Amino acid sequence: MARHKVMAIGLDGFDATLAERYMAEGQMPALAELKKRAARFLLDEGAARRAGLPWEHVASGLSPEAAGRWGPVDFDPASYTAWQAGAQFAPWWAETDLRVVVFDPPFVDLCAARNTQGIVGWGSHSPGTRRIAGPTKLLAEFVRRFGDYPADEWTYGTPWPSTRRCQQMGEGLSHALDVRSRAAQWLATERFPDWEFFFAVAGELHSGMEGLWHGVDASHPLNTHPSAAPAAAALFDIHRALDRMVGLLVKAAGDAVVIAFNMGGTGPNNCDAQSMVLLPELLYRHAFGHSMLTIPSAWTASPNHLPILGEQETWDAASTSWVPEPPGESEPATMAANLRAVAHRFPEPVKSALRMARSSAAQWRSRNAPPEKLVQDVGYIPGYHYRHHWPRMQAFALPAFLDGRIRINLRGRERDGIVELSQYEETCRTIETILGECRDPRTGEPAVASIERASSSNPMSLANSESDLLVVWRDVAGALEHPRLGLIGPVPLRRTGGHTRHGVAYLVGPGFEPGDRGVHASCDVTPTIVELLGAEPVTRLSGKSLL
Repeated sequence: MARHKVMAIGLDGFDATLAERYMAEGQMPALAELKKRAARFLLDEGAARRAGLPWEHVASGLSPEAAGRWGPVDFDPASYTAWQAGAQFAPWWAETDLRVVVFDPPFVDLCAARNTQGIVGWGSHSPGTRRIAGPTKLLAEFVRRFGDYPADEWTYGTPWPSTRRCQQMGEGLSHALDVRSRAAQWLATERFPDWEFFFAVAGELHSGMEGLWHGVDASHPLNTHPSAAPAAAALFDIHRALDRMVGLLVKAAGDAVVIAFNMGGTGPNNCDAQSMVLLPELLYRHAFGHSMLTIPSAWTASPNHLPILGEQETWDAASTSWVPEPPGESEPATMAANLRAVAHRFPEPVKSALRMARSSAAQWRSRNAPPEKLVQDVGYIPGYHYRHHWPRMQAFALPAFLDGRIRINLRGRERDGIVELSQYEETCRTIETILGECRDPRTGEPAVASIERASSSNPMSLANSESDLLVVWRDVAGALEHPRLGLIGPVPLRRTGGHTRHGVAYLVGPGFEPGDRGVHASCDVTPTIVELLGAEPVTRLSGKSLL
C-alpha cells in the first residue's frame, strides 16, 4: 500500500447512534458529509472496555492483555494504598521516522516520543499526563494565542441537580470546543504544516455525555427531572460544536487520509454509585456486621426512590459526609471537592481570577518540575475511605469508577493477608454468592449482571491494576438490598452517562470506497493507521488492520 499522510480525529465520548440521528436531521453537516464519503466501521471494544483506557490502547497500540494493565487504578498490596496512574507506555510511533503532531490525545507521553511536536494535557478528559508541549517553548506561545483551557470546571462536571448548571456546562464545553477547533487548525496548518501524522482528540463530548446523558435517554430515571430538557439542549450544542471542529480539520487535512473515530460509545451510567459507594459498604458489613455508611434517614425511608440533591449541591462534596475519613487523615481530593463546591457559588469575576491563579501555578510547576509519571489521588472515591479496614477484611472493594473491583486479602500476596491460598476459591465463591443475592430495591431486579474472574489462574501473580473479581452491574441504581446484610443506600447518582463497548470509525481517502464495512475490534484502529502511514513500529501491536 502507498504511504499516506494521515489525520486522526479522536471523537472522545461520541456515540454513533445519537450523533447519526443528529446527522440525519441535518444538524451535523460536516460529519454527515464525512460519513457519506467514508468507509464506516462499527467498532467493538470487547473485554477491553473493562479497563477504561481506550486512548492508552490507541496511543500504545497494546490491548490490556498485551500491556498487562487492566484498569486505571493501581493497588499496592504492601501498603494497602491505591492511586490512579497516568501514561505507562511510549507511543507506538516513538521509534519511527514519522513527523508527528499531536493535540491533546490522552495517554500520550511526549517525553517518550522525541519525534513528536504539539501539546498534551491542555484540556483533555482523563489526560493521563501533565500539560506539556514539544518543543517546550510551544506551550507559552500556545497559551498566548488561545489561553488556558476555558472549561476546566466542567471536565468532570455532574450538574444534573441544577437546570442552570446543565445549561452552563453546555455553554462552557461548546465554547471550549470552538477554541480547540481554532487551536487544532493553527497547529495543523500554520505552526507545524509539514506533518505526516496529525492526531487530535476532543474530550468535551466525553464530559458532556457523562454529565448530561439523562437529557437524551428517555429510559433514564432522571429523565423526568427538571434539568433533563436543558441537559438535552446542552448536549445538542456540544455536538454542533464538535461538528464545526470536524469541518475545520477535514479542510485542514488537504489530501491526507482522514480517520475520525471513537473506540466505544455512550449509554446510561450503571456503575458510579454501586462501585464507588455501595460495594465497599456491602463488603464492610460482610466483614464486621455493622455499617460504616451514614446517609440521611429520609433517603433510607424511601429505598425505591433515587435521592435528589439540591440545586447548589454537588455529589463529590455531599459524599464526603457519607463515609468520613478518620480525624486528621482527609485526602487532598476530599478537601478539593469541598473547595470546588464553595467556588461554584462565587461570582464569575472571582472564579476567573481563581482559574488564572491556578493556571499560573501549573505553568510554574511545569517549568520547574522534572518530567515524571502522572499519579492522581483517589480520595474523592468514598470507597477508598474504607482502606484503613482492608487489612482485617477477607475481601474489599478497590476504589473504582467503572465496574466494581474486589481484591481478596490473600496471605503471601497482601502484606497482612488473612485468606490462605487453599481458601481462595471458597472465598471468591462466597463473595459471588453474596453479590448474586443483592437486588435493586427500586426495580426489584438482581443488582449484578455478571462477575468475572482475574485473567490469570494463579492468584499470586495478580497485577497491581487487576482485581480478583470484577463486578458488572445490571442497571442504573442508587441502592442494594441483601437478605442478611440489609439495605445499603440509597445514595444519589453521580454521572448520568457512562460508556459502552460500541464505537465507530469513519475512514475517508483516495481509494477507499464509501459504505458500511461491518463490525470490527476497536483495537484494529491503530494497526490501520500504521498501515496507512507505511510505518514500522518497534512494538508488536494488538489487533489487525481494517484495510
